[in-house]
Amino acid sequence: MFITLFIATFSALFSVVNPLGAMPVFLALTGNDTPEWRNKQLKKACLFLSGILIVFFLLGSYILNFFGITIEGMRIAGGIIITHSGLDLLQSNAKYAKNRAMDKKAKQEAKQKTDISFSPLAMPMLSGPGSISLLISMALEHQGYMNNFVIILSVLAVAIVCYLILRVSPKVMSVLGETGSSALSRMMGFIVLAIGIQFITNGIVPILKSIFA
Repeated sequence: MFITLFIATFSALFSVVNPLGAMPVFLALTGNDTPEWRNKQLKKACLFLSGILIVFFLLGSYILNFFGITIEGMRIAGGIIITHSGLDLLQSNAKYAKNRAMDKKAKQEAKQKTDISFSPLAMPMLSGPGSISLLISMALEHQGYMNNFVIILSVLAVAIVCYLILRVSPKVMSVLGETGSSALSRMMGFIVLAIGIQFITNGIVPILKSIFA
């Protein structure tokens, strides 16, 4: 049971975070940096990524209760966000990278910053609204200390995999090229789109059952 939860959380979160789609933006922001500085920024970004997602996972239910948001509403809203990201990935990798990260002016400012590990690397490039809403929904669905522990482990595992992928991104991009990178992003986009639609379905069905029951 716990292994199944770990795999399900890891696969869904990895698809939404999508470090493969973040590779071009990451390389553009760190193109003038030394490999040592790039790796240092990447380590800090992945630590921030873990912290952001874990905090929202643990406190998300309290935030929803404070604003009076139901789990069905959260599923639908999160599903719409995730679906939008999936559609962007399917339509154009360049469009997705632009929407996910920042506009041209902000990107130029990011290049001039001495530390870009938190913004824009950790947020919004890796931990965006999609991944946050995904974890909040999972916190409401899977309660209990052991379930929370397993989901937090999956968050840490995703952060480690993100670090490993982005660390070798210069070599990966040189091998894949623009065409290969676009194909990978579109494959991930299909998975993200399916996750988003499933979230919306899981939110709508209970509402319809309560109406027609």
